[in-house]
Amino acid sequence: MGKVALVTGGSRGIGAAIAQKLKADGYTVAATYAGNDEKAAAFTAETGIKTYKWNVADYDACKAGVAQIEADLGPVEILVNNAGITRDAPFHKMTPQQWHECIDTNLNGVFNMTHNVWGGMRDRKFGRIVTISSINGQKGQFAQANYAATKAGDIGFTKSLAQEGARAGITVNIVAPGYINTEMMSTIPEKVMNEVILPQIPVGRLGEPEEMARAVAFLVSDDAGFITGSTISANGGQYLA
Repeated sequence: MGKVALVTGGSRGIGAAIAQKLKADGYTVAATYAGNDEKAAAFTAETGIKTYKWNVADYDACKAGVAQIEADLGPVEILVNNAGITRDAPFHKMTPQQWHECIDTNLNGVFNMTHNVWGGMRDRKFGRIVTISSINGQKGQFAQANYAATKAGDIGFTKSLAQEGARAGITVNIVAPGYINTEMMSTIPEKVMNEVILPQIPVGRLGEPEEMARAVAFLVSDDAGFITGSTISANGGQYLA
């Protein structure tokens, strides 16, 4: 049995691609999800990857969930913080609820999950943590003050934690995707895609979830042991950080 890898939001989209790539690379993978029982069950049936349901915004749920996974599979040695939401609105129309929901999941959720595996990683003198940020946390985006703030916060969190984990054999890194070919992008009108979005991307196409998964797989591998506190900007050249 390989090292145990935990992927939050791991039953759909980029998270599902990451979970499947890590399983293919020999890791024992657990994936979390927040609400869609049917899709989670279908994902487990198709891939054999166990899924666990909880909201990463709830610290106690994260604590209990990590304990259950470790009881079932063994100590979590790799954490991929992928779970995230959007609550888009121009700032003058943004409600406190939209702000707090985004912060609670995308930023507090990263704290909640990382805090509950950090002690074990320190004790074992090994750990790999990768958080999925966003191009919009690097450059900002209209109507995403909440989302961009969380994703920028994830980068600052990662840079700080990397310094704390280095002597304990823990690396902490970021993958910051640009526009990726997921279900969310399929709702964008073809005219907007062809005339607004694709012209912004020098490589001329959307990224694929599997490309994000390969970046994560490298960062959690033994080959990346000297890389920590780094951000991989996986955006097709759209924004050069």
